[in-house]
Amino acid sequence: METILQITDLEVSYVSIVALKDITFNVKSGEIVVLVGANGAGKTTTLRAISGLVKPKKGEIIFEGKRIDHLHPHKIVRLGISHAPEGRRIFGTLTVYENLMLGAYTQKQIDKNTLEWIYNLFPRLKERSKQLAGTLSGGEQQMLAVGRALMSKPKLLLLDEPSLGLSPALTKIIFDTVKQIRNSGVTILMVEQNAKAALKFANRGYVLEVGKIVLSGTSEELLSSQKVVEAYLGRK
Repeated sequence: METILQITDLEVSYVSIVALKDITFNVKSGEIVVLVGANGAGKTTTLRAISGLVKPKKGEIIFEGKRIDHLHPHKIVRLGISHAPEGRRIFGTLTVYENLMLGAYTQKQIDKNTLEWIYNLFPRLKERSKQLAGTLSGGEQQMLAVGRALMSKPKLLLLDEPSLGLSPALTKIIFDTVKQIRNSGVTILMVEQNAKAALKFANRGYVLEVGKIVLSGTSEELLSSQKVVEAYLGRK
């Protein structure tokens, strides 16, 4: 598999606080890669740096052979990276359909096939297309956040805590859908608090602690790592 995303020696600071220190990792085309770590480890900052929402102090972000760490977010979206942020960030006073249309703002015209594909992934969104997004349940809002990100037809989808606040049943639905998205040809880099569930279906993972990558490996390797088990999987 070809490398679609290469991060090299990435450092991000918020004023005097170093959020990421010399982060280096890669994502290959067709993979699901998960970033694991405690709150404040730098997982969300990593995704925000890739999508251009924060600018690195140093280091390189290469997407499909092109350096993107100096680009504005809308240009990064046009290149093929889309970001479903933590907390969903939907527009509650707009309808489901209007939220989805905002996800396609970089496209010259709305791709009806993409919209229908998203409705097939998340039938509830089609059922509630005229409903105000702010009246949706938490699970439906998460579906909308992911669907909106997919409207730009990304090659790489960044998912930040897609299962946050969801029941186990809804979490399973979201994760099953993530696998369907990957099977359709979209590469996925995700941050996930539910490390065990995420590692079970991801290809590889990286463990972050205080802004540094301290461990990496296949999902099987990380699931069997005593350090990962004790720190993130809730058992000894």
